[in-house]
Amino acid sequence: MKYLSDILNGLAFTELQGSADMEISAVVFDSRKVVPESLFVAVKGTQADGHDYISQAIADGAVAVICEVLPARVTGEVDFFMVADSSAALGIVAANFYDNPSGKLKLVGVTGTNGKTTIATLLYKLFRDLGYKCGLLSTVENKVNDDIIQATHTTPDPVELNRLMNQMVELGCDYCFMEVSSHAIAQHRIAGLKFTGGIFSNLTHDHLDYHKTFEIYLKAKKAFFDGLPSYAFALTNGDDKNGNTMLQNTKAHKKTYGLKSMADYKARILENQFEGLLLQIDGEEVWFKMVGTFNAYNLLAVYAAAMLLDQDKTKY
Repeated sequence: MKYLSDILNGLAFTELQGSADMEISAVVFDSRKVVPESLFVAVKGTQADGHDYISQAIADGAVAVICEVLPARVTGEVDFFMVADSSAALGIVAANFYDNPSGKLKLVGVTGTNGKTTIATLLYKLFRDLGYKCGLLSTVENKVNDDIIQATHTTPDPVELNRLMNQMVELGCDYCFMEVSSHAIAQHRIAGLKFTGGIFSNLTHDHLDYHKTFEIYLKAKKAFFDGLPSYAFALTNGDDKNGNTMLQNTKAHKKTYGLKSMADYKARILENQFEGLLLQIDGEEVWFKMVGTFNAYNLLAVYAAAMLLDQDKTKY
């Protein structure tokens, strides 16, 4: 149980009806998951509008509601908190409900069209090998140390995200590496999270079925970097023409990696064979059992991120 006043911290309201002086048992945005004394957040989704289920949520025990528009009829004792964007509000209240676990981890987000899963997974495996307790949030699987949790989306919903990160904190994790999809950015699924760093891999003309235009897709990716705090790092692929765009308005420390252009972290492919890759990174020759130029970029991104996270390159 948590006080509603604490859960609402950081939100801007357009209108209030009621008091925040009560205890809340859960934060939910799916009316089917409402339990007694829960806070229901009415989110306008792509398939359904949570505002249509406010009455049902109240009937099932919700004692407070965050919404953008008040329902025409209200029954029962319930408090309403109106906001401009309830999907953004959901991320903030979910983080507050779980005591902002992302701020207790070194959270690194990986975005881009291709390479997200590989980079996030390689970082997770590297830091596990270095002896750290870590979490992984990816398309393929979510992991808390060595425990596997089934993944259903590239980026889980805000409540699940914060629940998983809270679990990582409770189990002593130091790091969390996660994929950050353009859908998740546009839908505010990462709202309220505190990132230590962000990595950009590349951008191609995919996912336009959702974003409609390449410009909207680009802006969604860029919004992630625009939102990074000044203490974080923003690491982008300098060989991708959109890499510098990601850095234009960020407050984070700007860093680049690349095989061709001038970059803070450089690598050169010495051998690219069926058996693997031989790369020269920072003057050192390193062999990897991975093939293809695309994996050279992924591996370089992992190396650069590890350096930005203050790791000793002689240990791996």
